[in-house]
Amino acid sequence: MWHEAQVREGAVIGANCVIGKGVYIDKDVRIGDNCKLQNGVFVFHGFNLENGVFMGPGAMLLNDKNPRAINADGTPKGDADWEVSEGTVGYGASIGGGAVVLPGIRIGPMAVVGSGAVVTRDVPERAVVYGNPAREHGYACDCGQLLRVQGGDVYVCPRCGREYTIPRD
Repeated sequence: MWHEAQVREGAVIGANCVIGKGVYIDKDVRIGDNCKLQNGVFVFHGFNLENGVFMGPGAMLLNDKNPRAINADGTPKGDADWEVSEGTVGYGASIGGGAVVLPGIRIGPMAVVGSGAVVTRDVPERAVVYGNPAREHGYACDCGQLLRVQGGDVYVCPRCGREYTIPRD
C-alpha cells in the first residue's frame, strides 16, 4: 500500500494487492485477492472487486445515481438521505486509466474497459468497451489481446492461440 491511500471502516482488501498512491477505498468495499489499483483510483461504497482486477490511474467506480448536496428543503444530505447503487467488477477485469463506471454497473469477468471510457451500462464477460458512452468493440483473451472471429461463435487469440466460444446475440 502506497502513501496517501485511504481505506475506510469495514473495507476488506484481499491478499497480494497493490494499492497505489492516493487511492480511496470507501466503507464496506470488498477488494479481492491479487488486485492492482493504480494511483488516484476511487472505489465508492456499493462496489466490490473480485479477484485479479486491474484499475488504471484515476479510474472511478461511482455509487450515487441522483447526487445532491442538499435535500429538497435545503438541509444537508446525510447517509440516510441517499440510496447506494451496488456494482461489481468481475474476476480478472481491467479498467483503464481515467475511466468512469456509473452506479449500479456490473463489469463481467475478464472484460476490458478502455482508458477514458464512461461506462453507462453492464459490460458482458470478456467484452472490450471504450468511448463515451462506452460501446462494445470485441472480446478479450485471458492474455489481454483482442480476439479475432474464426468462424461462427468461435474466437481465437492472435497472440497465444487460445480459442473461445462466445455466443453472439
